[in-house]
Amino acid sequence: MSSEYETSPSGGGTVGGESRPAAEPVRFDTKITVVLRDDLKPWQRLNVTAFLVSGLGTVVPEVIGEPYEDADTVSYLPMFRQPVLVLEASKETLTAAHGRALSRALPRAVFTSDLFATGNDRDNRAAVRAVPTADLDLVGLAVYGPRNAVDKVVKGARMHP
Repeated sequence: MSSEYETSPSGGGTVGGESRPAAEPVRFDTKITVVLRDDLKPWQRLNVTAFLVSGLGTVVPEVIGEPYEDADTVSYLPMFRQPVLVLEASKETLTAAHGRALSRALPRAVFTSDLFATGNDRDNRAAVRAVPTADLDLVGLAVYGPRNAVDKVVKGARMHP
């Protein structure tokens, strides 16, 4: 199945050349998922999510769609071409997901608890570099890849409330 969906003038659409009703959801072969540690404060959840997803488009450009434009031809930046699933998990489940993402070599971004104490990209990178992989105090993980692989990576995490 193609990951592109085009709406026809009749309200129907085509997916991979196959005619579909307009109400049928678009299915992607890939998935973007963020897993947040379940003990974060609300502002931390938002901050971590924003930082994590910012890295994916720089390394995996196919996740970025086309620029937006409103009816008055005002232009807007492009965004992800597909939804981002946000989950939450315990520290242990998040650590296990990180290990599975590494073993599958999926594109990933990490956010550690140390980054709450830094204020710039240079210090953020230094804080992560200072800690061995097994000792990272993860509070967030973003992962991108084939749907089934990502589902296996985030096994045990639950939908964010």
